[in-house]
Amino acid sequence: MKTTITQVPAYEGQVVTIGAWLANKRSSGKIAFLQLRDGTGFIQGVVAKSDVTEDVFQLAKNMTQESSMYISGTIVEDKRSPFGYEMQVSDIQLIQEAVDYPITPKEHGTEFLMDHRHLWLRSSRQHAIMKIRNEIIRATYQFFNDQGYVKVDPPILTGSSAEGTTELFHTQYFDEEAYLSQSGQLYMEAAAMAFGKVFSFGPTFRAEKSKTRRHLIEFWMIEPEMAFVDHEESLEIQEQYVSFVIQSVLENCQLELDTLGRDTSKLEAIKAPFPRISYDDAIALLKDKGFTDIEWGEDFGAPHETAIAESFEKPVFITNYPAAIKAFYMKPDPARPEVVLCADLIAPEGYGEVIGGSQRIDDLTLMEQRYEEHNLSGPAYKWYLELRQYGSVPHSGFGLGLERTVAWIAGVDHVRETIPFPRLLNRLYP
Repeated sequence: MKTTITQVPAYEGQVVTIGAWLANKRSSGKIAFLQLRDGTGFIQGVVAKSDVTEDVFQLAKNMTQESSMYISGTIVEDKRSPFGYEMQVSDIQLIQEAVDYPITPKEHGTEFLMDHRHLWLRSSRQHAIMKIRNEIIRATYQFFNDQGYVKVDPPILTGSSAEGTTELFHTQYFDEEAYLSQSGQLYMEAAAMAFGKVFSFGPTFRAEKSKTRRHLIEFWMIEPEMAFVDHEESLEIQEQYVSFVIQSVLENCQLELDTLGRDTSKLEAIKAPFPRISYDDAIALLKDKGFTDIEWGEDFGAPHETAIAESFEKPVFITNYPAAIKAFYMKPDPARPEVVLCADLIAPEGYGEVIGGSQRIDDLTLMEQRYEEHNLSGPAYKWYLELRQYGSVPHSGFGLGLERTVAWIAGVDHVRETIPFPRLLNRLYP
């Protein structure tokens, strides 16, 4: 019976065959212990000299790291194993012998590992991180599909900027200038006017020359947009979504969390509702914590976000930022126009902002005013203005950065480990 490692619990006591690679091995006298991986998981294969032919035993003892094989044996329960099962090997068919595999069990520097990212992905730690990433993506689709959202794919090549910033990658689109998308949000607003509730999931790009542990040049965003939804309703959707994703990871990735040594008690406590703190109160809190130089009207950096998060056990929404430091499309608070109806969700444990969202301007006259203030009167933005001309409604949306969320949930220090092939300021290889 040919199967995979994750399926072997169903075959306890039976002989199965697995296509696998040798992750590591040790041998002692008349027994060899093979650490096997097949992409779905890891399992130990025990090769006893008395149970196999001499050729098979010598093959097991001499096999090199990352050699590939078909390996057969009986599946037995083993409570000492993190996986709970092992294979008592009866036969091995070598497919390809790997020679001088560069990533050995010894310590390697980060740059070396990044240069060999195509191979580093095979390690148990990287495998666990990618499995958690995959579960977050799976749970995202489940949450929004169950809530009646339609997935819409915005373009990656655009003629305008969503945020109005200069941190864009320029490219030539035949005879006109184009940019790599830094957000699908503007297009998702158009989609929300057609389908009501929509979400996108795709790559975005920021030409920001940052080297922090929270930044990537290319990263993935989940961006829902909802018609007839105000700011407060959007916050409730955000906290329900994040709570759902975390509970899904806890339920389906316990082995991976254990592999990473993640303290899951911190995750188990994260359930909606989340605390909220206004920008005004956040400024006062920071001053109390010793950030005496921070003034009203300034944006928060990583140290500020971390200090604010330390005052709460759950993620915290910072709401109602000054309009001057936020994007042109955010709706002013009717009771206080100098601030906007927005929120950033700050993750605990120093992981910073994972969601940014707001209620969008739905008034045509105000949006025309914003266009003038931000010099957006060109034809590239004409279609976005038309959304306020033809059946405008109150609407809200948000964007969740996948890699920062993976880093937080997995307990990983740097986002470079949370995406298969990271693009960093000085890294385009492999």
